[in-house]
Amino acid sequence: MHLLVVEDDDIVRMLMVDVLDELGYTTIEAQDATTALRILEDGTQPLSLLMTDVGLPDMRGEALAAKAREIRPLLPVLFASGYAENVNVPEGMHLIGKPFSIDQLRDKVVEILGTP
Repeated sequence: MHLLVVEDDDIVRMLMVDVLDELGYTTIEAQDATTALRILEDGTQPLSLLMTDVGLPDMRGEALAAKAREIRPLLPVLFASGYAENVNVPEGMHLIGKPFSIDQLRDKVVEILGTP
């Protein structure tokens, strides 16, 4: 399963990717929404999940998720936010609060996608 991880903090993104790779998922990284949208628009790239930070430098995560759903209507979305209580999660999308443990990340992704 291919997961698109969108996070502007290089260290946080690296840690998330390392954890997801160790869990058996294939990850694709994007540091901003612009890069993520290019990946989403590439119809040859299979994606099973979009995991995005809410506070991106060039677009809010919710706006990215809305555009992603226009491009790939069935793509599951997982928001990650340090301000989880302030995030309005659209129906059918998911949220994990930062900071999260490896186990919490694993459990949330498995809850959404099943075992890799």
